Amino acid sequence: MSSNSFAYSEQSGGGEATELGQEATSTISPSGAFGLFSSDLKKNEDLKQMLESNKDSAKLDAMKRIVGMIAKGKSASELFPAVVKNVASKNIEIKKLVYVYLVRYAEEQQDLALLSISTFQRALKDPNQLIRASALRVLSSIRVPIIVPIMMLAIKEASADLSPYVRKNAAHAIQKLYSLDPEQKEMLIEVIEKLLKDKSTLVAGSVVMAFEEVCPDRIDLIHKNYRKLCNLLVDVEEWGQVVIIHMLTRYARTQFVSPWKEEDGLEDDEKNFYDSDDDQKEKTDKRKKSYTMDPDHRLLIRNTKPLLQSRNAAVVMAVAQLYWHISPKSEVGIISKSLVRLLRSNREVQYIVLQNIATMSIQRKGMFEPYLKSFYVRSTDPTMIKTLKLEILTNLANEANISTLLREFQTYVKSQDKEFAAATIQTIGRCATNISEVTDTCLNGLVCLLSNRDEIVVAESVVVIKKLLQMQPAQHGEIIKHMAKLLDSITVPVARASILWLIGENCERVPKIAPDVLRKMAKGFTSEDDLVKLQILNLGAKLYLTNSKQTKLLTQYILNLGKYDQNYDIRDRTRFIRQLIVPNEKSGALSKYAKKIFLAQKPAPLLESPFKDRDHFQLGTLSHTLNTKATGYLELSNWPEVAPDPSVRNVEVIELAKEWTPAGKAKKENPAKKFYSESEEEEDSSDSSSDSDSESGSASGEQEEEGDSSDDSSEDSSSEHKSDSESASEVGNKRTAKRNSKSKRKRDSEDGENENEKSKTSDSSNADSSSIEESSSDSESESESESESESRKVTKEKENKTKQNINPLNKDVSLLDLDDFNPVSIPVALPTPALSPSLIADLEGLNLSTTSSVITVSTPVFVPVKTHVLLHRMSGKGLAAHYFFPRQPCIFGDKMVSVQITLNNTTDRKIENIHIGGKRLPVGMQMHVFNTIESLEPEGSITVSMGIDFCDSTQTASFQLCTKDDCFNVNIQPPVGELLLPVAMSEKDFKKEQGMLTGMNETSTVIIAAPQNFTPSVILQKVVNVANVGVVPSGQDHIHRFAAKTVHSGSLMLVTVELKEGSTAQLIINTEKTVIGSVLLRELKPVLSQG
Repeated sequence: MSSNSFAYSEQSGGGEATELGQEATSTISPSGAFGLFSSDLKKNEDLKQMLESNKDSAKLDAMKRIVGMIAKGKSASELFPAVVKNVASKNIEIKKLVYVYLVRYAEEQQDLALLSISTFQRALKDPNQLIRASALRVLSSIRVPIIVPIMMLAIKEASADLSPYVRKNAAHAIQKLYSLDPEQKEMLIEVIEKLLKDKSTLVAGSVVMAFEEVCPDRIDLIHKNYRKLCNLLVDVEEWGQVVIIHMLTRYARTQFVSPWKEEDGLEDDEKNFYDSDDDQKEKTDKRKKSYTMDPDHRLLIRNTKPLLQSRNAAVVMAVAQLYWHISPKSEVGIISKSLVRLLRSNREVQYIVLQNIATMSIQRKGMFEPYLKSFYVRSTDPTMIKTLKLEILTNLANEANISTLLREFQTYVKSQDKEFAAATIQTIGRCATNISEVTDTCLNGLVCLLSNRDEIVVAESVVVIKKLLQMQPAQHGEIIKHMAKLLDSITVPVARASILWLIGENCERVPKIAPDVLRKMAKGFTSEDDLVKLQILNLGAKLYLTNSKQTKLLTQYILNLGKYDQNYDIRDRTRFIRQLIVPNEKSGALSKYAKKIFLAQKPAPLLESPFKDRDHFQLGTLSHTLNTKATGYLELSNWPEVAPDPSVRNVEVIELAKEWTPAGKAKKENPAKKFYSESEEEEDSSDSSSDSDSESGSASGEQEEEGDSSDDSSEDSSSEHKSDSESASEVGNKRTAKRNSKSKRKRDSEDGENENEKSKTSDSSNADSSSIEESSSDSESESESESESESRKVTKEKENKTKQNINPLNKDVSLLDLDDFNPVSIPVALPTPALSPSLIADLEGLNLSTTSSVITVSTPVFVPVKTHVLLHRMSGKGLAAHYFFPRQPCIFGDKMVSVQITLNNTTDRKIENIHIGGKRLPVGMQMHVFNTIESLEPEGSITVSMGIDFCDSTQTASFQLCTKDDCFNVNIQPPVGELLLPVAMSEKDFKKEQGMLTGMNETSTVIIAAPQNFTPSVILQKVVNVANVGVVPSGQDHIHRFAAKTVHSGSLMLVTVELKEGSTAQLIINTEKTVIGSVLLRELKPVLSQG
């Protein structure tokens, strides 16, 4: 069909050229002004004759010319009778063009259109599926209410058609019929219900769209088809994927409980295995019982993840909003990289993506911090994109990156785009209010801008300075004086009004300047803008109340001018102020309080993001973009308190029993296997009973591991499974008839070949990058954080395979995470018996992590003995506490930093019940506390261990250290070097990883120091003293390399010290965690520079 459309477009150009030629001829005809009309009439006569011709070529040429006329906006309605006659033509090309014409003019010529209905009804039974589909499309496009019953019948017949293309068009026709006659809703719902059961990927998207248009509230229709839609998703066309994902997002919000409530409990599941503290275990068990992710919820999240790599921006955006709205918060982070990738698209896509990122970045700054440079403004960006990028940069600003951002903003202020420059100044103001450390710096910078030549920049600076000064007016008298001098040069009304307001508010702090400003303003009162006049009146009133000696006459003069002003707002304000500040016998009680009214303390303005309140709209929707509810918007419901019955999604009782058995590990891996490994799926389909893998996931997993023993029995049962597969299979729906026939031929192959295929498929599925993420039990796979380091996943995968080879029957033992306790002791070697060399190479290729298979955590090179004061004995009423970092893997969890606390009793009495009280931790941070210390003897001392997950940041962990009688607020802030674990790796691996972490992942600086400070031993001592890094062997004397990985995410931190000529060296840090990298660079530079 596509080839036909291409042919038509090429030939239609020729038709247009002919037509143009005729028009040119008409303009030079001797009939003068009437020549054009006579030519048109003649031309249409020619077309009618061509349409009545016996030759198909003439008819085709005529139809192309007619469609060309329609495309150019010319009327071709008078040709309707001649065109309708050709609706029964046997030539497909002519028929298609006739259909196009009829869709356009059927509504205008309803009576004539009805004459062709019988022809369309006959065409609905045509052997050619394209003709059947086109007939239905045209029939549903004829907007004539009288033929609704005929359309209804045609849709019902088409919905049962053998061709999926025709069924797809039936789904499209449902929406058209519903808009024509909403009373047909119930009958259409029956057709939708039938089409939802369709197993074709071609139909899925269209029928879900029809469902969304006709009956979006009928969630019960989705229950039985939910798992099928999840599994078909990767194979549906892109438009259908977007529609289905949005529908499933709404469905998930009504059928599953919130995964956000028990976020801490989820992340602690793995750590509890090592936890010997009974209280902690009971607490966590309670949390586990209160929330376990529904397997169907996990199925949706897992099956949409591959679509983040889609080439279609709408699909990526749809998956991103799904993750944002329904996935655990620990897993949302994976969408950030995909969204940043979309910023390379055209400006329209950028605009929508940036709007959504702006909303996300308000709640989850950490998601986009590593990609900060992606939001820097380019000179080629349009203003709307620049403004959105500024908004995101403001949301992401924190103490660590504000200095970099302010340097960037300084450049933006000089932009030729004045609207953008003004927005930048507002951004600087917001950063100053959000981050108190840079308020003064920003204020000084804005004051410098007041001398700018550009009036708009100066005006915007004045407005922002006014807002900043409201927060701390007492400290900035000089700035107010400086701004008062600018009144002579600034002409922008808003800026002049802001300066006058500031002077009025602070008139007591500038007693000499304020009256003079009022005098100047009174001179030109009549020529000022209305906004400025109102502020002049306010200033006069405030000065009258505070300095009436100097300003009494001036104020009365201004009030007299305002009394006769043309603007009634100014006249009203004048009367109001006069009655309030100049008391007379008519004045009310209010005049006593005039000073309190005018000089009351005003609250400082709250500078907030305009995207702050948009999160109640579903991301990626038109309503979110416009920030107002659009027609047809379907709101996301709140999570239910109790999950509805999950059994409604079960298709059959038999399938239920097999699908959710505890040994269903193979079932969990199958959907991912089908997406990532199509060829192996085909091989698997030929393996006897594993053809029905979706019916019995656990059974097929056992057969794959048991090898020969199951071959014969599975051969016998294959036909039985095959008969059930059509109704029960959900994962296997996407296999086409062609693939089924291929698998039947393969089934006749030799047993030996079958056995080889099985072992190969088994190994491939184990090595699959998606299934690595799934633990052997459901609860582990649900609770495991997406941000966990990939190297740990690979290690787990290898241990899984080793265990399966030793004892396949014990594969349900859930002790897989023992390797997390101390990764140092795990030998990183691939088991040879089950893997061929080629498969080993494939496995290495599947490793998507930033760490290589030969990179392991090593023991610390140096442990500094420096301690930090946690609680001083004076503040702690005799209880003193110090803490230090032992640089050992934490026993409470692999993402936690180990902290040792030494408690001293400096009093002469016993201190009882020492424990951790309330915790005030930043979002995402977790803490494992020490057991309660019953008592501490006088002059006694005890050392206890804690674990804190700092989430790869230097944010402070605040909590209370309590005794029986008191509670003391204490803080632990980690040096950036203690957030790392040393890594052992070869020089080759170091260079390979360094090559992958260039560009925005690399920071460097030049160090100047005496030559004696650049000896290998001195450099080693200084670097390991600051940071917990491992030494990488180097083949060059002038290059020193160190490697580590972050404790929380496992991201590599590569440090290079390269000695240059003379007394200089270059310090380079490569890491994905750019914020930590820049902080570490700042800490290492002074240490390496000093003697």
